[in-house]
Amino acid sequence: MTGIKTTGHKKLMLFTGRAHPALAEAVAEQLGVEIVPTSAYDFANGEIFVRFEESVRGCDAFVLQSHTEPVNKWIMEQMLMVDALKRASAKRITVVAPFYAYARQDKKHRGREPISARLMADLFKTAGANRLMSVDLHTSQIQGFFDGPVDHLFALPLLAAHVQERYDRSNITVVSPDAGRVRVAERWTDILDAPLAIIHKRRDPDIPNEAKVLEVVGDVKGRVCVIVDDMIDTAGTITKAADALFENGAIDVVATSTHGVLSGPAAERLTNSRISEVVITDTLPIPPERMFDKLTILSIAPLLARAIHEVFDEGSVTSLFDGHS
Repeated sequence: MTGIKTTGHKKLMLFTGRAHPALAEAVAEQLGVEIVPTSAYDFANGEIFVRFEESVRGCDAFVLQSHTEPVNKWIMEQMLMVDALKRASAKRITVVAPFYAYARQDKKHRGREPISARLMADLFKTAGANRLMSVDLHTSQIQGFFDGPVDHLFALPLLAAHVQERYDRSNITVVSPDAGRVRVAERWTDILDAPLAIIHKRRDPDIPNEAKVLEVVGDVKGRVCVIVDDMIDTAGTITKAADALFENGAIDVVATSTHGVLSGPAAERLTNSRISEVVITDTLPIPPERMFDKLTILSIAPLLARAIHEVFDEGSVTSLFDGHS
């Protein structure tokens, strides 16, 4: 039957919303299945309707949706798909969210703020999800927000392999753009056998309430600096970090990131910056108007497909990253 892969008495069915159909098709091709036909459309007032065109009873369902713009719409569509699967007696439902929205709000910085990343997990659980799968969560603690198994995938091997092919490893310095990314940057240093530098942000004591001054901790003079981050949104932080690296003697700067949000002025900022290459994955769709010459997009579909296959076959997702995490 269309869209089904069977193992013993189980059947794998792949579903997708309308946010990033190209990624879903690529994952389906890697898995050797077809996406289950789904009827989805918007009512005049913006409400969403979804219905699956095949029986899903007893299936192992994987619902893939990228939380791209408009973010809230695609989250809601994915939750409705999960609810429909639960009510149609799917045996197990895995939410596959390559980019987990609201991940930056993972704690209260000040009073009277929400912890939106936790709310997201609660909503998917309430909708009927049994399992969650995502790539490079903004913080690892989000895994604990979901009451059930969470498969946290890493794009590091994919991104690092590209950097190794393009640049001389002996002259690379891995750069964390802030203190929060140091742990991820350390994993890069292990793979590339390269030194680590950190961009330290502090306020200029002579100019109150003004932009932060960036200090480079580590030796970057004469080096190719590879900035590693989980997402590039407006590109303000990463372009300022690149300027600081060049001011400290770097001969080249490469920016790598799992999620290319690329909001607002990002494409223009990156184009006009001295960064020579921006390497991202396709966890989010990049519209034509946000494409630029320096941008390199790597496919995350093989990783997602392998992880889905391991979950379906009751295998080990961790084995995908042995030696890399």
